[in-house]
Order: sequence, then C-alpha cells, then structure tokens
Amino acid sequence: MRKIAIYGKGGIGKSTTTQNTVAGLAEMGKKVMVVGCDPKADSTRLLLGGLAQKTVLDTLRDEGEDVELDDIMKIGYGNTSCTESGGPEPGVGCAGRGIITSINMLEQLGAYDEDKNLDYAFYDVLGDVVCGGFAMPIRDGKAQEIYIVVSGEMMAMYAANNICKGIVKYADAGGVRLGGLICNSRNVDNEKQMIEELAKQLGTQMIHFVPRENQVQRAEINRKTVIDYSPEHAQADEYRTLAQKIDANEMFVVPNPLEIEELEKLLIDFGIAN
Repeated sequence: MRKIAIYGKGGIGKSTTTQNTVAGLAEMGKKVMVVGCDPKADSTRLLLGGLAQKTVLDTLRDEGEDVELDDIMKIGYGNTSCTESGGPEPGVGCAGRGIITSINMLEQLGAYDEDKNLDYAFYDVLGDVVCGGFAMPIRDGKAQEIYIVVSGEMMAMYAANNICKGIVKYADAGGVRLGGLICNSRNVDNEKQMIEELAKQLGTQMIHFVPRENQVQRAEINRKTVIDYSPEHAQADEYRTLAQKIDANEMFVVPNPLEIEELEKLLIDFGIAN
C-alpha cells in the first residue's frame, strides 16, 4: 500500500485535485482510502455525492470510545473508503489534534489491515500548515509520498517551498519523500514553464499540469468529480493522466528548498513581477 499526502496553499484546489485523482485511480481498479485532514470536512464530498459525512471527532464526542469502523467510514465513488477527521468546536482546542486522533483510531480499528487490500491511502491535509498535528503525515511516517498542489501565483509557490522545508526536516526520521508538484493552473503568464523551473530548482518534477476548466466547477456544483460527472470530457482525461502518472511514479526525492531571494528571482525571470 502506498501512503500519499497532498499538501498545498489553502484555496489552491487541493481537495478537488485529490478527489479527482482518486476517482482516476479508482477507475483504474485501484482500492483507495481517503482520509480528510481538514476541519472543514470537505475532502470526500465529491466522492460521496455531497454526503455530509460525520467526522471522527464528532462521532467520538457523540458516542464515546465505543466506535466501529463503519461508524466513521463511508464507501464512495469507485468503492473508495472515505473518512473525515473533523475538528474541535470553533474557538476550542487544536484542529491538528483531530488528525492525530483519527489516524490513530483508523489504525486501531483495522482500516489499514492487509485484508482491506488497499492500494493507496490518501491524506488531504489542510493548507500549507506543516506544524503540530498537521505535520503528522510527514512527521510520523504515516505518508511515504508527498505531492504539492501549486500554481504560478507567488503565495502558492511560497507555500510549496515552505512545505518542502517541512519534508526536509522529517525526511530522515519519517522517511517521507517528495513525489512532485501538481500545477493546478490559474492561467498565470508562463505558468507551466515557471512551475517546471521551480520543480527543477527544488530537485523534483512537475508531475502534471492541470489546465483551468469550468467543467470542474460544474461537477462540484453537482457534487461529483469530473470523471463521475462527465467522463467523456477532456478535463476528465487530465485527471486520469495525473492518476496514471502518480501510479507509475518512481521519482521520490528530499527537496532542496529555495531561499526567498531565489524564489523572487524565478518570478522576475518569468515576467510575473514586470
């Protein structure tokens, strides 16, 4: 089983990219589990057809420790196993604790056991936070591979670079490696070339360039992934290609994060600051 964590700046389309990629893997016949690590609990919505899934933390609060796996896991598109960590009540406690609690609970309930025949476990992790509980997939070896969703916007690239620093910090202890950058296009000038250069300087690859396409929003409004909503659409093929590239990927590295001056120079070189 391959354990993958998807990181990226908040609002970059990380959860959408994750769910559409998982749909592509499921279509290939892969058995996938998705663990939502965002307090908004929206990491599995498209796979579940919009079902507001009860989170692990809410279940524990309502029912105590006597919880079964079926209480916190639902089956979604393509036989995917879906669970949401959830978060504390607003203004109370640390949301990162939800990730720690839910992953430990899933382990105790046998979600990762061999008889589940999982090919992949995906962790969809909140924004660019790589401290505390949100760093757990990196820090504790829960994830082996990290993919960072990025665009040609400066703050998205800045967040990606910060996430790479987190990977470096825990690479030895946790064994985690960077599998590549996923460019979720924002139609920035020279975006593809810029992210390819960013990947090169980080010592990794841009594993796929996902073009901006309104069909993604149409599918989301209908509470589905693009592959489920419009399987013949060209955008569905983009996510299929991304899934295939991740499935075949063999390039896993400890990245070389850039200094802020190097990152700004990259933006200037590609004309963004002109």
